[in-house]
Amino acid sequence: QVQLQESGPGLVKPSQTLSLTCTVSGGSITTNDYYCAWIRQPPGKGLDWMGTVTYAGKIYYSPSLESRTSISRDTSKNQFTLQLNSVTPEDSAVYYCALLGGAWGKGTLVTVSS
Repeated sequence: QVQLQESGPGLVKPSQTLSLTCTVSGGSITTNDYYCAWIRQPPGKGLDWMGTVTYAGKIYYSPSLESRTSISRDTSKNQFTLQLNSVTPEDSAVYYCALLGGAWGKGTLVTVSS
């Protein structure tokens, strides 16, 4: 059974960089047809797809966030990461990592505040 776990700071100051890591267990992120995604949900709003790294290492970003977002992976650790630059309070949200069409992490709340 594949499981995902997000980790990272719960509080980030405005203008700084938000960094999160997703650790995947029970399956390799290089498995065919694994699409590892970052998705967030601001308070009171819907889900917002941020980007995806495929099993082959190809990366796709949401056009609205592409200029501030970087997704990478470490296959040796079976992890993928999210960096979001120049954050503002509007970036406060529950951040999820997920396998598209499959398991999701429980989510981690990130608050952007001074």
